[in-house]
Amino acid sequence: MTATVPRPRTRHQRRRDTEHRLNNDIDAWVSSASPDGAPYLVPLSFDWDGRTLLLATATDSVTGRNLAAAKQARVALGEFRDVVMIDATVEVPDHIPDERADSFVRRAGFDPRRTSEPYSWFVLTPRRIQAWREANEISGRLLMQDGQWLV
Repeated sequence: MTATVPRPRTRHQRRRDTEHRLNNDIDAWVSSASPDGAPYLVPLSFDWDGRTLLLATATDSVTGRNLAAAKQARVALGEFRDVVMIDATVEVPDHIPDERADSFVRRAGFDPRRTSEPYSWFVLTPRRIQAWREANEISGRLLMQDGQWLV
């Protein structure tokens, strides 16, 4: 049996769908690399404030070290046939305001401030966002470039 491929979405609809994922998904795949280029991929919870993603992970974990050193990451939301790819710059702030950390806790269901292992916060600012479902959406998948929405 052949699967039915849905009609391609407009870029405006893809942006709306992307923003829906950013506002409603809880977890993402986060890809980082070591200083010598070794890739590393983990699932992490995130919070979206409309401009940046907030992540937390153990300070001394592979991901924590990679994000702190490289200052960049690739984040994937969604499923195989409905993916959002985000290339982002990474900041490691000394302090996160309580209201932002509390928002993360409500969304993620855990509080990294209460762990026995030291955790760091990571603020990811999207620089490039792509979204597609099927091969018929490969064209036009670029929704953000250089931190600016294109649609």
